[in-house]
Amino acid sequence: MTPSRFTDDLRQSRVVFAFGALRDLSTELDSLGAKRALVITTRGRLAGLPSLAELLGDRLAGVFASAVEHVPVATVDAARRELARSGADVCVAIGGGSSIGLGKILARDAGVPLVAVPTTYSGSEMTSIWGITDENGKRTGRDPRVAPRVVVYDPELTLALSPAVSAASGMNAMAHAVEALYAASASPMALAIAEEAARLLNASLPRVVASPDDRDARSDALAGAYLAGRSLDLAAMGLHHRLCHILGGTFGLPHAQTHAALLPYVLAFNAPAVPTAMERLSRALDATDAARAIATLGHTLGVAVPLSTLGLHAADIDRAADEAMAKPYANPRKVERQDVQRILTMALRGDSPA
Repeated sequence: MTPSRFTDDLRQSRVVFAFGALRDLSTELDSLGAKRALVITTRGRLAGLPSLAELLGDRLAGVFASAVEHVPVATVDAARRELARSGADVCVAIGGGSSIGLGKILARDAGVPLVAVPTTYSGSEMTSIWGITDENGKRTGRDPRVAPRVVVYDPELTLALSPAVSAASGMNAMAHAVEALYAASASPMALAIAEEAARLLNASLPRVVASPDDRDARSDALAGAYLAGRSLDLAAMGLHHRLCHILGGTFGLPHAQTHAALLPYVLAFNAPAVPTAMERLSRALDATDAARAIATLGHTLGVAVPLSTLGLHAADIDRAADEAMAKPYANPRKVERQDVQRILTMALRGDSPA
């Protein structure tokens, strides 16, 4: 069924996808007229990168390798100081959601263009969604200024990802596609992209986990993450993303692993309200029951863990439910406080998400 009402806000980003694409980074910076680049990454990712001096030459203005999850304000302040010191006119974020999320805030606040080189399957690089965490928790929003001007996808950079990180990151991307499929304002384009993203991720992630050196599987998974991020940018986030931002920003749970652990429960809750979306998702997953198929995929990938193992406690559930109900957000099924409590309690214990 084609949506009878939708909005497409199409922004322009140049996307380069190829094994070895990182070697052409200087060419992409030339296209922006950029002269001095500040590289944003994490300490762990920096250690595994090719020589930045060889990649960027005299254009390398500095490296900020202190990006962390959930983009805390203190990290943002330190990165702003380094950006000012370096005199950079472009930020190059190399890594997953932590690095790219920090680059987005700098692009928004300092007005410098952002080039993203994703090395995980987070999909953050294809959205205009930003997030930042302070003493009051995690705040998110949408702003066209944070969207990367260029995205360089090099599947070779994902070969070093461990199976565990690959699986959790891939399920994070799957959550983007799932919420896009049942978003109220999703356009035909968003729905088509989300369905293909789910198909690619479902087919490739088990292969990535079983054979991390499988280049074709890595390429398919990264392509799926790209499409999943694009689909989410064209649709509204719902209960799943709301809860993940709360659990990460307020309670410190790891971002990708929380997405992976929580997705089957929120999907099972929403499924009765969105039969058409479930048909699309079932087709993408080659299954008759989409919610059950997502749960099975999580078990296959080894990411179907109780939230208690990620750091959530039973005493946290009431506060999390209060935060979830504090502000309105789009969701296909009406959410009551007791619904949030029940979802989190089941996920905390690792119950069946049926």
